[in-house]
Amino acid sequence: MTKIHLTRHGHVEGIEPKRFRGRADLALTGRGRAEADAVAQRIATGWRPSMIYTSPLRRCVATGAAISKACGVDARTLDALNDIDYGEWQSRRFEEMRAANPGVFAAWFATPHLVRFPSGDSLQDLVARTADALRLVRARHADATVVLVGHDSINRALLLQLLDQPLSSYWRVVQDPCCIDEIDVVDGYVRVLRINDSHHLSPIDLR
Repeated sequence: MTKIHLTRHGHVEGIEPKRFRGRADLALTGRGRAEADAVAQRIATGWRPSMIYTSPLRRCVATGAAISKACGVDARTLDALNDIDYGEWQSRRFEEMRAANPGVFAAWFATPHLVRFPSGDSLQDLVARTADALRLVRARHADATVVLVGHDSINRALLLQLLDQPLSSYWRVVQDPCCIDEIDVVDGYVRVLRINDSHHLSPIDLR
């Protein structure tokens, strides 16, 4: 059996007010570091991962480092877990892009599977990359527990594949910072045991 734990990186600037953060290489805030420590302790006390893979962006590397320290296992970057490429929309505020390109902005939330960001990714690109990550995990860690530290978009794409759901369901899956998703793959069959579990963050002041 392969057990996969997905988590999202901790809090960064640009979550509120909302920006298209994507591949902006943002550092964790103080709150984000506290969230990373909390999810690290939850994983260390609940499971025994043998490997941690993270997006190459700093916010995920730092979150993975906290988990690595708590669990005493290696963390490695994996390009397939890199965030969605928003292209020309990178780092722009939601309200700015709603005003500048209302049609594409509305489509991103109504029919995300039909959108390609100017000079950037589509969801189909994202799914192709994340499928590579799943193949790697299953090939290298057939009888182990693995932690994947990704982004909101990455985890949504992974979960849609694991749940056998269409890309049009992209916004139906919620991924809060430093949540935990738990997935078992047994003899090729997928069982999703938990999604967006964040009770371990309750002691943190989230204001």
